[in-house]
Amino acid sequence: MHFLKFPSGPLETNAILFACPQKKVAAVIDPSSGSASMILARAEELGVKIKKILLTHSHWDHIADAHLLLQKTGAEIYVHPLDAPNLEHPGSDGIPLFFPIRGVHPDNFIQDGDRVFVGEQMLEVIHTPGHSPGSVCFFIQDKNLLFSGDTLFEGSIGSLSLPTAEPLKMWSSLERLSQLSPDIHVVPGHGGDTTIGKEHWLKRAREIFG
Repeated sequence: MHFLKFPSGPLETNAILFACPQKKVAAVIDPSSGSASMILARAEELGVKIKKILLTHSHWDHIADAHLLLQKTGAEIYVHPLDAPNLEHPGSDGIPLFFPIRGVHPDNFIQDGDRVFVGEQMLEVIHTPGHSPGSVCFFIQDKNLLFSGDTLFEGSIGSLSLPTAEPLKMWSSLERLSQLSPDIHVVPGHGGDTTIGKEHWLKRAREIFG
């Protein structure tokens, strides 16, 4: 299993190339603005075909290159149904766009507890609403690895001041993540990596950020 980060766009959003070398297939998590060309080049170097585009949520900075990547690869797009409308019509969530973004139609809806396979590797979907209604994390249990989107950052959380944010649901989502093993490696949607154990404040998130 390989995963590579590509911080891209005006908000340095972490796009992820996640590859299964055994089956020579890959997925892209959150194709941010400007990431597609770098991801396609790296996938070619690795000799893998991009088959899936997995979205932690549909805010514009996480979907900006989805249409381009779809055109280049024909990959299927996965998103939680509560964030699907903004994927199809970027900006409909009330967040101003920095530039025009072409919407895309999702191929698959993902729900809490669903399993998505990238070759031989399984990713479990954890629904973590709060930053957006359909925010999810992707958890790879046998690798102790969590792609947390904008639910959890190193030392912080995703903004709760956005039009579709739901603070009460965020506290529940963070409480749920706090119950994961402390040694789980966390790859967030922005910034550097962390672990669940380093974010020891998770159970007190409402007290700190509320």
